Formats: sequence, structure tokens, C-alpha cells
Amino acid sequence: MNWNTFKNELVKNPDLRLQFQYADGHQVKGGYHITEIKQAQITSVDCGGKMNTWTEVVVQLWEPALAKEEESMLVSKAMKIVHLVENQLPLPGNATVKIEFGNAGFNTQQMLPDSIESLGENLVINLQPDVTQCKAIGRGQTCGTPKVELVETETACCTPGGGCC
Repeated sequence: MNWNTFKNELVKNPDLRLQFQYADGHQVKGGYHITEIKQAQITSVDCGGKMNTWTEVVVQLWEPALAKEEESMLVSKAMKIVHLVENQLPLPGNATVKIEFGNAGFNTQQMLPDSIESLGENLVINLQPDVTQCKAIGRGQTCGTPKVELVETETACCTPGGGCC
């Protein structure tokens, strides 16, 4: 999901409570904070030797041990934080959105918003773990080397002690 799509879903539902479901049946507890919104420019070279670049917007959530509130924040409050951030750091609309969260029972990780749905007075963002991938295989290459086609010859091209092997 990109940043524009994510924000547009929030803008449509300002009066709902913003809730994040990070595992089946597990939601971030009410009283959580959006501690920061990060912009990460990723530049990488994959195992097939191709350079890749993309931008991520990471929304970090913190669940305090002693929450002052039991209910989740309103979407309108989350949007105030978004506007505060974007006044100082313009975020690209096509950036990939990730939600960073962890607590005592769930190791901190960056997850992808899988779906956003309105359920009663809540706007629930269902998160799914990010997965690793091999971009070279996706392009039909092999890891580390381009595909090489073997060709048979009529004579041996390598002899013991010939220095070619």
C-alpha cells in the first residue's frame, strides 16, 4: 500500500478510532502513541547485480506499559500528527507504507498494511508481516550469476594439467 492510499483511507474516517491488528486476534492496546513517522530511501544491489531503489514511509507505534487512555486515538488525531510531520518532511505519495510495532509479547518488526476496514466505531488496519524475496529469480536470473547456457563440443576443451580448470 502506498502513502497516498493509506492517508486517503484515514482522511475518509476522521471520527473513527484508529486500531492496528498485528496478529490474528491481537491489536495494539488503546493508549498507544505514534512516536514518529520516518522516510527511508532504500538503495540496494540484489544478488543478480541489479541496483534497486524505493522509498518507504514507516509509522512507528509505541504501546506504553501504563496507558493513560484505554481507547485508541481518533483518526483525526493521527492525521494531526501526519500533518505535523509533512510540514517538515514532505513524504512521497508513492512510497511503500510500513507500520513498525512491538511489545513484550511480540518482537518489534515492520509490517505492511494488508487491509483497512471500518468496523463499528473503529478503523482497523490489518497488518501482515513483510516477506523476503529474491528479485533476481523474479527476473529469471539466478543468485549471483546470470544464467549460462551450456554448449556441448565435439572435442574436450580442458585436459588434465592444461591450466583451464
